Amino acid sequence: MKAMIFAAGLGTRLKPMTDTMPKALVPVCGKPLISHVIEKLESAGIDGLVVNVHHFADMLEEWLSQNRPSVSISDERECLLETGGAVLNARPYLDGHGEFLIHNVDILSDLDVAGFVAAVRPDAMATLLVSDRKTSRYLLFEPESMRLAGWMNVSTGEVRSPYEGLAPEKYVALAFSGIHVMSDKVFPLMEEYAQRHGRRFSVIDFYLEICCLYDIFGVKIENLNLIDVGKLDTLAAAEEFCRQS
Repeated sequence: MKAMIFAAGLGTRLKPMTDTMPKALVPVCGKPLISHVIEKLESAGIDGLVVNVHHFADMLEEWLSQNRPSVSISDERECLLETGGAVLNARPYLDGHGEFLIHNVDILSDLDVAGFVAAVRPDAMATLLVSDRKTSRYLLFEPESMRLAGWMNVSTGEVRSPYEGLAPEKYVALAFSGIHVMSDKVFPLMEEYAQRHGRRFSVIDFYLEICCLYDIFGVKIENLNLIDVGKLDTLAAAEEFCRQS
C-alpha cells in the first residue's frame, strides 16, 4: 500500500518554531515529526510514500533527500492546495495502486496501522479513523453502519450534510484523527469536484458532498492514544508520549 503524508501546512499554531522551519521538521524526542510518522508507516508495511511540500519546501525536501531519498515529493510551492487539493495534486503517485493511506504529519499515536487498514471495507470510497476525542467539530455517522452523514460545530451550532434537515442527535458524533484510507476510485470524483470548486479544497468538504452517493465509513479504535502536535502546548505531551512508546 502507498501512503501520503500531509506536510505542506504553514504550522501557524507552532509559531515561533515554524518561523524558521516547516512543521514537519519540528523535533520531538530528538527526531523531526515527519521521521516519527515515516517510521510508523514503514513498520506497518507501507512500501511507497509521497509527501507534499510548501512552507520551507526546500528545507523539507533537503531533509528527505538525505534521510528518505525514496520518498516522492508532491510540490505545492506555488499554491497551498488544502487537504483535498493536495490528494488530487498527488494523483500521479497514488492512482492505479488501489487503496492508499493519508496521514497528517502532526499526528502521533499508538495506532495499529495494519489493523486499521484491515478494517477497511472493500466497497468503501474512504475510511476515516475517528475517536471520542473532545473537540468543537465532529463528524456525524449513522449508528449502525458507521456511514458518514454530516458534520457539526458544537461551538457555533452549524450543521452540514447533503441530507436536508439532518438531526445531529440521531447520529454518532466523533472526532476525525487526520488519518484515513482512500480508494483510488476517488480521483475522477475529485477531478469533477475541482472543476466546480477549484483545485484548492478541503477533503472534508469533498467527503460531505459525496457521502450521500458513495460509501464513506468511520472506524473507531478503542483505547486509541492520539496526540495532535499542532500547538506549542502539546509538545511536552508529545515528548512524554514518545518516551513511553
